[in-house]
Amino acid sequence: MRAALLIALLTLAACGGSHGQVELVGSTMGTQFSVKLPDGLGDHDALKLQKAVEAVLKNVDKTMSTYKPESMLSQFNSNTSVDWQRVDTNFCRAIEQSLEISQETAGAFDITVGPLVDLWGFGPGEMIDEPPGDEDIDLLLSSTGFEKLHADCTKPAIKKDIPGLMLDMSAIGKGYAADRVAYLLAAMGFDSYLVEVGGELSIRGTNSQGESWAIGIEAPLPNARKPHTIVHLTDAAMATSGDYRNFFDADGKMYSHTIDTRTGRPVTHTLASVTVVDKNGWRADALATALLVMGPKEGMAFAEREDMAVLMLLRTDSGIEERESAAFARLRDIT
Repeated sequence: MRAALLIALLTLAACGGSHGQVELVGSTMGTQFSVKLPDGLGDHDALKLQKAVEAVLKNVDKTMSTYKPESMLSQFNSNTSVDWQRVDTNFCRAIEQSLEISQETAGAFDITVGPLVDLWGFGPGEMIDEPPGDEDIDLLLSSTGFEKLHADCTKPAIKKDIPGLMLDMSAIGKGYAADRVAYLLAAMGFDSYLVEVGGELSIRGTNSQGESWAIGIEAPLPNARKPHTIVHLTDAAMATSGDYRNFFDADGKMYSHTIDTRTGRPVTHTLASVTVVDKNGWRADALATALLVMGPKEGMAFAEREDMAVLMLLRTDSGIEERESAAFARLRDIT
């Protein structure tokens, strides 16, 4: 916290105080966040704003974290009851939103993937260096499936149909967190801002030059960070899902952290990353994961059918191949 505040103050000084662009940065949810305010702070105090942003992010983390045993999600996972369990309204709505995406994508996005994520060594437990056996995978497939999860936000409460059902919201959490910070900034009177949480973005208004924000989409490289292309956005959210950061190799084969709950196994196609632009960060985050699970053919067909702005980057023998939906092409034409 103190380091984050110090960085915020240094950024303020470098950008000319409350009359120039301000950037607040810090750590959250096992990653980094940043908030860019092109018009400065106005009447707001930098330290108070930093604390308010961090409070929002801390609340999301203590709700959705699979690494914190005291989180609402972890408590639900460890509770084997199949009765309704009371949760706070925001968490219930996040579950409800997740189920909506699961239904839209016929299970390509599924937050009940938790046991499979753990089995493949991508959860809070130990990593593995070889794939699990078919019997172990098949056994856990009976303990997954979004249709076994229910939400009633009039209560608000959620329930599981089987005792072993476990949730993992990492494929929606960062986009959701970016949205929550954006709501805070809007409520405080900010008209222009860029919120980034672990690479997922919520954007409003214009940058310090009064233009749309220039956003780099990262090249799918495991050992380097550089932009593949630039898009210009305003009043939008963007999320990218890829298989090039979190994986393990066994016998010369790469096993991605992106697990398809329909098969119980990591995806095996050539799609390296998917970027989705949407109005909401949580939707962009979840849909990017769903399309990465679907693969290039099924995923692009879905994107075109739903008129989604999507950029796919595929591995080929000659390098990275780019495919974009018609809606994404229209975004580029606007700039």
